[in-house]
Amino acid sequence: MQRKKRRKQHLSFTQILRRIEPVTATKPALASQRRAPAGAKAEQRVKDILRVGREVFAERGYERATTIEIAQRLGISEATVFTYFRGKRELCMRVIGDWYDEIIDTIETGLPRSAPVREQLEFVVHTHLRLFLIQGTGLCALVLSEGRTKSESGQELGEAFVAMQRRYTAPLMDLLARGQASGEVRQDISLRLLRSLVFGPMEHMLWEVISTGRQLDVDQSARDLVALLWPALQAPDQELKALRALRHTMQAALAQA
Repeated sequence: MQRKKRRKQHLSFTQILRRIEPVTATKPALASQRRAPAGAKAEQRVKDILRVGREVFAERGYERATTIEIAQRLGISEATVFTYFRGKRELCMRVIGDWYDEIIDTIETGLPRSAPVREQLEFVVHTHLRLFLIQGTGLCALVLSEGRTKSESGQELGEAFVAMQRRYTAPLMDLLARGQASGEVRQDISLRLLRSLVFGPMEHMLWEVISTGRQLDVDQSARDLVALLWPALQAPDQELKALRALRHTMQAALAQA
């Protein structure tokens, strides 16, 4: 009896955003854990494995990290790790996925949605730079490098990274889509390209920190980057509208004088 192959249907991410509805970032379906934790003790065990796994992956990178070292640091057997995770790849993706969730939650919770798009953009840039570096450069280097490596194991990670990156960039894509709807962001450039315009320089700045060890002034860097990006992102007539609004305000003030 032949098994029918199920085909997953994916709705275009850009199509979703073009509805101009707030994007709800959904967590990609990673390989299920070998055993779902049952009870407080098992749940705590999984938390401990993920906590130490984050430390080891940050220190060693994906290739050099081992489940043996993770188990040794916890004082448990490697078999116990495999009780809850199928292997290093699944554990690594869970570590990164949880870290992404923390950053996404911070952005979505603190985003000043009633503020002008430029101000919201600065919040996103600042939060991204701060949280990518707050854990040290280890996890930052892991995320930036492993999604692009050509090694066999890294390629597997790279494929899984696609869904994660879509989820991670959803808050920015939603912001840009809302900016286009309000007329603050230019509409003649695709959202994907605008997204790359924002994330590209940030990635370069983070790589410089990782490779040189140079300290980054996050506050000033976020302000400077947005000052450079905004003229390219804003609608062409936004500056003219701002000048007209200023003139109208001044005329009204003079009339009341």
